[in-house]
Amino acid sequence: MTETAPGKSKRRRNVTCSGAPGHSLSWRKEKSVRIHEALTCDPVDVGVLRAAAVSEGGLLSQEIRRKVWPKLLNINVFCLPPKPGPCIRTNHRDYNQVLMDVRRSLKRFPKGMVEAERSVLQEQLVDMILCVLRSHPELHYYQGFHDVAVTLLLTVGLRLGTAMLQTLSTHHLRDFMDPTMERTRCVLSHLMPLIQSESPALHHFLLRSEVGCIFALSWLITWYGHVLSDFHQVLRLYDFFLASHPLTPVYCAAQMVLIREAEVLRADCDMPSVHQLLSQIPSNFPYETLISRAHSLLRSRPPSELERPTSLQRLKSISAASFRSLQISSAQQRPDFVLCQQMTPLSDVLPARSQNTLLKLAVWGISASLGAAALAVTQTALEWGPDLLLGLF
Repeated sequence: MTETAPGKSKRRRNVTCSGAPGHSLSWRKEKSVRIHEALTCDPVDVGVLRAAAVSEGGLLSQEIRRKVWPKLLNINVFCLPPKPGPCIRTNHRDYNQVLMDVRRSLKRFPKGMVEAERSVLQEQLVDMILCVLRSHPELHYYQGFHDVAVTLLLTVGLRLGTAMLQTLSTHHLRDFMDPTMERTRCVLSHLMPLIQSESPALHHFLLRSEVGCIFALSWLITWYGHVLSDFHQVLRLYDFFLASHPLTPVYCAAQMVLIREAEVLRADCDMPSVHQLLSQIPSNFPYETLISRAHSLLRSRPPSELERPTSLQRLKSISAASFRSLQISSAQQRPDFVLCQQMTPLSDVLPARSQNTLLKLAVWGISASLGAAALAVTQTALEWGPDLLLGLF
């Protein structure tokens, strides 16, 4: 197998399955291989990861999200903060409000989860939120912040979820964490101009109805986690948001209204009717279409245009201002297998049985002349660690 020069992504355009020459892998398998290759490049090819998160299907699985989400936020999974403990609750100004919000968040946990397990996760959720707030006293809790936190907790666990929440709080969500809602109003103020740029008729109808933008507030501050009942839909949007500019949820909100334009124009042109209609997102909403159109709008009307000072925008977005630095820093990340080797010798990481399995697999793979796809998955598994590799058998 040829080696790839450092800093260059390996590319396989026509990957074939072993035993089936000429037959392309399914798009999901091809995409999975591309993601794995990007993760094992040195430095990690974050551009490919962002493209994968935005394109159809997103990051495909929870396992892949646990690998890619930290890279999108430049988080070293081998250098996480300590597990937050109950002591962080002592005398915190937001403790009571956080506790009440978490106790009311039952619908955010999977249906059928036993009460004891959910109770443990709720306690972890409280500690996770308070840990972030204690680490950054300048941040102010808002109702809905726990909806973002619970999505991270259920996807990547307590320690990594806490690290991700810290980064999001100082970057993507920073505008919502001021002591006042002034910056939040500024973010909301981008919504109507985006709708106007795509449909002046719909924009005029919304102005006449006097509906305002308040219907979209919970969409933005919770990254739609509070208003969507399907957890997979929430995860798909999180793929998109984590890989994109902090104002991307506003573009999604605009397209969410534009996609329903015909339905909105048939409604009575008054605030109660339009607000009720827009507040209820249909269960069969086309989320892939939403993401595709929001991404196109993001390119045709970039955030730099929205951020030009107007009478509605008295404050600059902190989230938008910090995005460029996050992009630059995330482009210099080492792959996990390198970070792991820097922390611990491989012989200390792999138990004897795993090492034997890896060796047997390598010998068997070469002698059996595996196809390129199988070799790619095997190499990726070796670099990611024994848990993934043993799970293939």
